[in-house]
Amino acid sequence: MPALGSRVTTTTSFKIMPLVVDTILNSNVFCTRVLSKAKKWSGEQIKFPVKVSKNTTGTSFSGFDTFSTAAIDNRVLLAFSPKFYQMTAALPLDELSANQVSETKIIDLAALTLQSTAQDMADDLGTIFYSDGTGNGSKDPLGLNAIVDDGSTVGTFGGQSRTTYTTLKATLTASGGTLTLAKMSTLYNAISSGSQKPTLGLTTEAVFNFYEQLLQPQERIMKDTPMMKADGTISKEGTGYIGGTGFTGLMFKGFPILADEKATSQAMYFINENFVDWYALPMAMTEPVKYAPVDLQGNDYNGVLGLGFSWSGWVKPTNSAAVVGHVYLGGELVSDNPKRQGQLTGITGV
Repeated sequence: MPALGSRVTTTTSFKIMPLVVDTILNSNVFCTRVLSKAKKWSGEQIKFPVKVSKNTTGTSFSGFDTFSTAAIDNRVLLAFSPKFYQMTAALPLDELSANQVSETKIIDLAALTLQSTAQDMADDLGTIFYSDGTGNGSKDPLGLNAIVDDGSTVGTFGGQSRTTYTTLKATLTASGGTLTLAKMSTLYNAISSGSQKPTLGLTTEAVFNFYEQLLQPQERIMKDTPMMKADGTISKEGTGYIGGTGFTGLMFKGFPILADEKATSQAMYFINENFVDWYALPMAMTEPVKYAPVDLQGNDYNGVLGLGFSWSGWVKPTNSAAVVGHVYLGGELVSDNPKRQGQLTGITGV
């Protein structure tokens, strides 16, 4: 489209729309859900007592049969330490000065920078939350590839050996290249017991499309799944998901399979969210990030406030006309029952 002539450009002002459209960040399903339902950190470590073996002293008897008097020690502690992540926000004071002129300010530059930085940081964490926690010299938080592992990659979990305590192993199943409903059902059965069942499936867009191809048209039941993980309240449909809309999933055995662009390539995870949580530890001498992201549109983060981040506040360096601040997130992604988690790997088709 040709530009308007100088008769117009010299006599007519232009308008900047009062919002920024994000064309960079994509879906971040798992990270958004766990951070939205963060639990409070307490102490120098979070420790979970876990039962790892059964009492075997039970026996039938008659008369004066002698019973075992052995004391059974069948519990261990899973211990997790907090991890920390930060992202820097910086602005020159000359730009801030120009932005603060009330007659011409359209978007608050400082507020927008903080919003955008927090969302970019959440995007980084979305990738980390699928990793095994060994990134940056093991300073990264744990991810699903640590939790949903059978010991072949992460041999020690929560300070305990998965070889010694085999119930700390998740179920990993090689798909052999193809995704089938039978393989999904086998994984489902391996990590389910009674009422303990997966609540969420996570996979890439490519594998999500493979799953859709397996379903007959009448079986392709699409449901909106809230961005926030369920809190245990059962909906009328009995799915355990409540609240408004969010991500659209295809149902499998009563729980949604969601496409997450952060998910590990060629993998499909079955997650029991009752045993996976983010425990948040606010950074000392900071304030919570509290904003309504009205200045940014075009990504999934607009539906979530805060995400448990904290903000250092703006600091003025002594040697430049600028301000610098840091967005922090402290805590750890933990599971007290990896046995209830599963993963299909190596999916390349149907």
